[in-house]
Amino acid sequence: MATKKSTKKEKEISVEDKLRTLYKLQMYLSDIDRIKTLRGELPLEVADLDDEIAGLGTRIHKFELDAKEIESSIMEQKLKTETSKAKIEKYNTQLENVRNNKEFDHLTKEVEFETLEIELAEKRTREFGEKQKELSVRIAEANNQLKEKKLDLDHKRKELDDIVSETKAKEEKIRDKAKKVEASIEPRLVTAFRRIRKNARNGLGIVPIQRGACGGCFNKIPPQRQMDIKMGKKIIVCEYCGRIMVDPEIAGIAE
Repeated sequence: MATKKSTKKEKEISVEDKLRTLYKLQMYLSDIDRIKTLRGELPLEVADLDDEIAGLGTRIHKFELDAKEIESSIMEQKLKTETSKAKIEKYNTQLENVRNNKEFDHLTKEVEFETLEIELAEKRTREFGEKQKELSVRIAEANNQLKEKKLDLDHKRKELDDIVSETKAKEEKIRDKAKKVEASIEPRLVTAFRRIRKNARNGLGIVPIQRGACGGCFNKIPPQRQMDIKMGKKIIVCEYCGRIMVDPEIAGIAE
């Protein structure tokens, strides 16, 4: 019977050891969080660049459709000019053989009308030509932007691939260590710790006290409570942020 009691006592883990182990688990999980943060910024940048490239592609396609429409309009105005010129030539030929004043007036008016049509068509051709030039500049600018964005995207993707391949092995090693540490902590405490960590903005479920304040929310801790934390006889949570608090010496760090 004495042997059994002795073995049981040996297996019992003090609260101080639990806190020390829990803080060690927090350190591993914080390392994993940092890796995720490092990796997490680049995918967003890559996604943003993908969206910008798609937007530029859509814009260039629209510009090209507009350019085709303008080209078609220019051809239409040139055709009108040629048609009016042909009519004027015909009317001038007919004017050489007029038989009366009424016919002369009619042909003269037709020539005047077609002359105005030519002037209008030429004016519109010039206007479309200016739009065409302006659009060509915008297409060239958009293509240059597209080229730059694609180069930037290739660079960011390579950077992301390098970081993923570089940090993946490191993350897996840390995860293995974290699992081993977690396995040595009672499940109920791990569950509570994970719940606190999930609700904490920076992912810290257990924090050391710093200059008499909680290391998570930095609210002051009463002297008696500081003494209880230093003793490490029970698990104490911050009344303001709900994080588990641990004495720096127990955590194995310098305050």
